[in-house]
Amino acid sequence: MTSRMHFVGAGPGDPELLTVKAARLIAQADLVIYPGSLTPKDIVDLAKPGAERLDSASMTLEQTHAAIMDTLSRGGRVVRLQAGDPALYGTVTEQARLLDAEGVDYAVVPGVTAAAATAAALKISVTAPEVTQTLILTRLAGRTPVPEAEALRELARHHSALAVYLSSTDPEGVREELLAGGYPPDTCVAVAHRVGWPEEQVHVCTVADFPELVRQRGLTRQTLFLVLPGYGSDTRSKLYDPAFTHGSRQGHEPA
Repeated sequence: MTSRMHFVGAGPGDPELLTVKAARLIAQADLVIYPGSLTPKDIVDLAKPGAERLDSASMTLEQTHAAIMDTLSRGGRVVRLQAGDPALYGTVTEQARLLDAEGVDYAVVPGVTAAAATAAALKISVTAPEVTQTLILTRLAGRTPVPEAEALRELARHHSALAVYLSSTDPEGVREELLAGGYPPDTCVAVAHRVGWPEEQVHVCTVADFPELVRQRGLTRQTLFLVLPGYGSDTRSKLYDPAFTHGSRQGHEPA
């Protein structure tokens, strides 16, 4: 049976970064519920004429669930838009729990997350051979706590690439944690504000100075910090090294 209820990743903001499936489902929906401050009008406007559009910003979980069930009970299709990717800092689990209790079938459509969009805007890979092969996606503890073992300074001790979400109201706190975890002050930090939106800003700074830029430009909402220890590295992948042998090619030393 084809599901009539979909959680859909809205991506970072650019409607052209929606998946083909996401765009199709939005256009077919009879009800689109979206996070207003996080979803550009151009994405919501993909809904068909006559479709109901609800901004979830002022709604409770129970209210969004009631709206979903009302539409489904009338045979309609529902799309619940989630900023970025539904698997990351979304509320799919708690919403799905209510649907499961009602016996409602649903599906989840992934989306492009801000960390990937920021790397694309910078035209870089967040991993760098022999520097870092790991990207950690996390956030600073605030009104919502994080497990003690996942404190930012503890994760920073890995010295890998880090995508720090939901932390732009306290850039000084992020800097303190990064330094406490051992990142050198000159480690690259990309400050990405509303990446994928028309007003996108992406700035390359360092651990030492990025909070000042955040404050000067007022980038204290919808801003991601991407810590890039491999930024500017001139190391080379083994895959295309002429001396490296793998399943598709015999390596050889340059003459």
